[in-house]
Amino acid sequence: MRPMSKSPGKGSKAPSKAPNAGGIARLKAVASTVVEQAAKKKISAASAKPTAIKTPRAARVTKVVVDDTFAEAFDMRATGVIVTGPNRKWARQAAETMTGFATSVIACGIEAGIDRELRPDETPDGRPGVRVLMFGMGWNEMQKQLQNRVGQCVLTCPGAACYDVGIPGPEKMKIGSLLRYFGDGWQIAKKLDGRRFWRIPVMDGEFVCEGTTGYTKNAVGGGNLILLGRSPAATLLAAETAVEAMKAVPDVIMPFPGGIVRSGSKVGSKYKMLPASTNHRFCPTLHGQVETDLDDDTRSVLEIVIDGLTAEAVADAMRAGMEAIMKLGPDKGAARISAGNYGGKLGRHHFKLRELLR
Repeated sequence: MRPMSKSPGKGSKAPSKAPNAGGIARLKAVASTVVEQAAKKKISAASAKPTAIKTPRAARVTKVVVDDTFAEAFDMRATGVIVTGPNRKWARQAAETMTGFATSVIACGIEAGIDRELRPDETPDGRPGVRVLMFGMGWNEMQKQLQNRVGQCVLTCPGAACYDVGIPGPEKMKIGSLLRYFGDGWQIAKKLDGRRFWRIPVMDGEFVCEGTTGYTKNAVGGGNLILLGRSPAATLLAAETAVEAMKAVPDVIMPFPGGIVRSGSKVGSKYKMLPASTNHRFCPTLHGQVETDLDDDTRSVLEIVIDGLTAEAVADAMRAGMEAIMKLGPDKGAARISAGNYGGKLGRHHFKLRELLR
């Protein structure tokens, strides 16, 4: 055997095979074998991928990744109403109209949505109903929004009536006690079990509206989930699945269209007149041009924003949404779940994603 330390002479022939000693030699041997097998099968050597030398980076992701981060939410105020109608269709029509253009306090003045539908045995008048929740930052704007939305969207809706939302507490906002003036003196007040109701004559009969509705300063707004997927279709399916799961949680709303946001924003802008602008770190089309929070295979990002009457309700909704996404899996839905925050400097409610799943 030729000594390992001795090199071939000038005119000598180098050995055809390296000694079976190093890891590099073994990898070369594996690659050589694969090429020979590929040639026999008339397959190009470039297409052959020996499993023995796959790297972890190429491994298929089988579970949804949950970032070690938190959603930062804020104190908000909340009110709302119970809307009823002659049937489910018209109760829901009034509620949907009332909650239109109410995605964000930034430009809409209020955030509103449907909490849930109510059975006839859950409503004051024994008819099908819908519970609407509204979230805002200050009393005056919320009172204005409540009066305008009930007056323009519920009072006008065929067969609809409007009642106290059922938020406990001593503070109340006015609804019927303001809208009664539309009756032009023909309105009638009726008191039942300590609650005042107004009967306002309208062309299809009467609009029944309770005088006041509940109000709380202890609501929470801005809970959120950010979903990252490998395609727009998969990411949208994940978001839809999460929203459906969240709808089963009481006392929360997802105020954006269908509960989903595609235009996530950051505070500030290069333009001085804008308080907020697109969150470029989560835009797939800017990947490679800016500092990014996206993985290389991320092709779409969607966000779900949650407002709730309590921090517990927001946490329950976020948990339900994440569990639904994880059950769907990364191939059909989102590959990763994250959340938006401001480093904990602005909102006192911090919902840590991984802790919610424990």
